[in-house]
Amino acid sequence: MAVTEADIAFATDLFSDAGTISTRKMMGGLSIYCDGVIFSIMTAEGQLMIKAQGPLAGELEELGMSKFTYTRKDGKTSHMCYWDLPGDAMDDPEIAAHWAHRSLQDTAEYKG
Repeated sequence: MAVTEADIAFATDLFSDAGTISTRKMMGGLSIYCDGVIFSIMTAEGQLMIKAQGPLAGELEELGMSKFTYTRKDGKTSHMCYWDLPGDAMDDPEIAAHWAHRSLQDTAEYKG
């Protein structure tokens, strides 16, 4: 399954309070940028995830969010630094923008 134009419109609208949102289709999914910095992805199945590498990752784990996982060609499981977007943000642009800003801040601090 690939991301549709409706999926792109949904993600763009959902995060619109965060700043200037742009997107790029990648491997059946979508990369989502705020003011030119990636902070979120949408999987090919339509699952929105936010980037978290530092303290935010621990907070998301405590909230019960799952980390992006995939199976490589050699059968091994790998992870990426993207976590499920908390459910309350899925229908509230203000909450979604809050998580977007937290992701951008966390990523900037983690890169140090």
